[in-house]
Amino acid sequence: MIRAVACDNSHDASLAARLRARIARDGPINIETFMEACLTDAAFGAYTSRQPVGAQGDFITAPEISQIFGELLGLWSVAVWQSIGEPGAITMAELGPGRGTLTKDALRAWRGVPKFPERVSVALIETSPVMAEVQRKTLEESRVPLGWYAALDAVPEGPLIVLANEFVDALPIRQFVRRGVAWRERLVTTDNKGGFVLVEGPASQPELTDLGDAVAEGAILETRPALDGLLREFARRASRDPLAALIIDYGHAEFGFGDTLQAVRRHRFADPLTNPGNADLTAHVDFAELTRRAAALGLTTHGPLSQGEFLLKLGIGERRERLIKSATPAQGEAIASGVTRLIDPRQMGMLFKVLALTSFGLASPPPFGPANFTLSS
Repeated sequence: MIRAVACDNSHDASLAARLRARIARDGPINIETFMEACLTDAAFGAYTSRQPVGAQGDFITAPEISQIFGELLGLWSVAVWQSIGEPGAITMAELGPGRGTLTKDALRAWRGVPKFPERVSVALIETSPVMAEVQRKTLEESRVPLGWYAALDAVPEGPLIVLANEFVDALPIRQFVRRGVAWRERLVTTDNKGGFVLVEGPASQPELTDLGDAVAEGAILETRPALDGLLREFARRASRDPLAALIIDYGHAEFGFGDTLQAVRRHRFADPLTNPGNADLTAHVDFAELTRRAAALGLTTHGPLSQGEFLLKLGIGERRERLIKSATPAQGEAIASGVTRLIDPRQMGMLFKVLALTSFGLASPPPFGPANFTLSS
């Protein structure tokens, strides 16, 4: 057993007590169940009961670092719309919109684009009433129709563009440990002090690619069950109407083993089993497995590229210089440092990856294909 901790924080006492009672009644729970409770419990979940994004929250995302990020993704959406023949109506859906900053910056970029602002509507996929209210305030001046939905399958049918920035990493995971020729799932239980600890359950077989027998003793395998439902919804829509989805997240491009579950609280790493509901819990995205599963469902995959390469090819350097020319010295320094943080291989540039998924037969979206992409001023 590892990570034995005491839960003495008054804010999370109700969630911790609820989890202890469940474990006492039903036995140990898997990490997926624990993670889901910590993030989405109606009363105490990190995503549903408070605002986790921003300087006063637990973490900060790319749209909060530089306005150029959202502008480029907004214009990427325009390029996709143009490549599918400029349909008369199209929806751009953002999964996990945070404070609405990415969409706000995309709206700004659309102002100078002919026809697109009149053709597009925005769907914000959000389960947190707290965050939805923040998004409404951020986007209150939007001239583009906005709609809030609890899930992607509730969004009206039709041509669809999906932006998922730091969304997949928060989908709950399960973990399995190799013991001899068997896999044993890692489960969360309690110790005699009321803290939460990890134990290994009975032998089980995770649902994933056949890994064979040549797996090292003690290797940890992570799966993400909720991802299958999301990909199936992409595939269903892609079979009916043009679809292009852009997934941006931190993770690895090649398949690998290891424990990547992590917690961030107030911008510092924390123990994932401490303070349930008071920290952001995530795990690295396995882009190799994501790509394999998407392709098996009939989606066309593009990439992944590193975030740095993706943004540089979309013109983030040129946009940075254009903004700096009209900025004060202090503003220029902030603009430059923000872009550096996004593209520097030692910061977010290499750890974060970008994968595009499209309907079969659609042209490769920029910058994955030969098409040129020019950022409008």
